Amino acid sequence: MNEVVTQIADRVGIAPDLAEKSVGMMLGFLQREAEDGPVAQMIEAIPGAADLVAKFNGEGAGGGGLLGGLMGALGGGGIMGLGQQLMSQGLGMGEITALAKETIAVAKQYAGEDVVDQVVASVPGLSQFV
Repeated sequence: MNEVVTQIADRVGIAPDLAEKSVGMMLGFLQREAEDGPVAQMIEAIPGAADLVAKFNGEGAGGGGLLGGLMGALGGGGIMGLGQQLMSQGLGMGEITALAKETIAVAKQYAGEDVVDQVVASVPGLSQFV
């Protein structure tokens, strides 16, 4: 996933470690909130995506820490909860929007437009950010 994360970090203009964590959080959100079949197919298609989800937002993963507990307490928190989490990492709304668009663009590159469009359509409110 390193190459993918670096590509996203460069396009958004943020540090690679912040991009890695943020992309992992976004993909974890999608894994929880989107339609199971298409999101599983999308995450499987992106090199290293499953590892990022496990590291930064996977259920039962040791790396969840405070954020993992917070997400559980919020019941996911929806798209606004994800936005708040990303802001707590130091990202502004412009960076979050750019990060979401770049992550979706990369997902389409690996998983195909149809699969990713199904994922986006299955999450209420997501389409206005990507």
